Amino acid sequence: MVGFRPSAPGRSAVSRTAPSAQQADNAHLGHVVFISAAAAMGGFLFGYDSAVINGAVTGIQKHFHVGSGETAFVVAIALLGSAAGAVAAGWLADRLGRVRTMLLAAVLFAISGVGSMFPPSVQLLGMWRVLGGIAIGLASVIAPTYIAEVAPTAYRGRLASFQQMAIVLGITISQLANYALNSAAGGESTHHLGPVQAWQWMLGVETIPALVYGLMALSIPESPRYLIAAGKEQKARQVLSEVEGTGVDLDARVAEIRAVLRSTHKPRLPDLTGGRFGLLPIVWVGIGASVFQQFVGINVIFYYSSVLWQSVGINESNSLLISLSTSIVNVIGTVIAMALVDRIGRKPLALAGSIGMAVALGMAAWAFSYRTGHGDSATLPSLQGTVALVAAHVFVLCFAFSWGVVVWVLLGEMFPNKIRALALSVAASAQWLANWAITVSFPSLSDWNLSATYVIYACFALLSVPFVAFCIKETRGKALEEMG
Repeated sequence: MVGFRPSAPGRSAVSRTAPSAQQADNAHLGHVVFISAAAAMGGFLFGYDSAVINGAVTGIQKHFHVGSGETAFVVAIALLGSAAGAVAAGWLADRLGRVRTMLLAAVLFAISGVGSMFPPSVQLLGMWRVLGGIAIGLASVIAPTYIAEVAPTAYRGRLASFQQMAIVLGITISQLANYALNSAAGGESTHHLGPVQAWQWMLGVETIPALVYGLMALSIPESPRYLIAAGKEQKARQVLSEVEGTGVDLDARVAEIRAVLRSTHKPRLPDLTGGRFGLLPIVWVGIGASVFQQFVGINVIFYYSSVLWQSVGINESNSLLISLSTSIVNVIGTVIAMALVDRIGRKPLALAGSIGMAVALGMAAWAFSYRTGHGDSATLPSLQGTVALVAAHVFVLCFAFSWGVVVWVLLGEMFPNKIRALALSVAASAQWLANWAITVSFPSLSDWNLSATYVIYACFALLSVPFVAFCIKETRGKALEEMG
């Protein structure tokens, strides 16, 4: 860390054998990075489970002989489970603890993966997807809550963005697995690989990272704020010294957290009310950020890009390859956000991303307006096809370096301590409901008018600009106890 130097040669034996300030600082920071990464493993499963359906959609349609309506049901039903999981996450986190809630999510992920691999009907596949959705909802809330509570203020933005990095890595690995399995099956997801079809392997592979998530959750400490609330102050002191370094005044930190906790009570839904429009203004801001994040249509790219590109004349194998390339761009954008979120702040990134997304979505809408034909005979002219591909990648890049990271960072830190877990649950639930609305409506909207659908998404990207400018407050550099 800048400002600390190792001991110079020739100093006393005590100085030479004692760890330097920099070494101690690096040791505690490395520990924080590890436990933040372990918590963010839930985000990896979140991303994998969310996006893996993209490669399996065509196989599900062919295997069960279902159309766009049933496809939308299978894809979107998991999001209703996610909304329910997000609602329950705050309650569970306050009663079971952050780590035990992670373990519960890992178990649900594993069960869902096995069940989804062997569905006897599309309805039962939907049921297993709901279970996985509940796990996603739990992970979407618990990871940013936990990371925000253990991260030192100076690094909180970058560590909180581990959640989004894990999500995009999960998306990327799912697309890579989809492409590899599809290629191994000869370019058809309904072809068999051993005893089951390729699309079933796509869904079942999730069980492996679910088990890894559970093991990693067992290796990390409980949140010091939860421990103090549970009366385990000695353990909380130990965790604080591990995550904030040896130079921290433990008495002062424990007293600060205890004072905040004593001035509050267990949050309930009535605690979120009191504003002019029912809820507190800060809760509406959290809901608004969550809704805008989804209403720009980002998850259309990750849930439906395979069938989207097939609808404009690209074959199944190549459509999966395009999905993989956009996922890689997603990772690159997330790395950019992680490097900048604590340097230039949350609002500048969000504003830049909103403008970039609006332009890219407008380009895509123009390109898709030239689509001719329907179904397998649909095509795009060469120029418009190139513009659509470029626009899709630019859109994903702009989302990734802005709203993809910023919203999760903000939700983990913007709420006052007394309502943080519950308010985050409400905001995350709104995000999943908005995600569900976009996901369930896209097949019908694209059948109606693909270009107009992208115009709608572009309008939401434009509307997000004044929302960020006037409603979002910068949280960079502020301690959690300063919020509210």
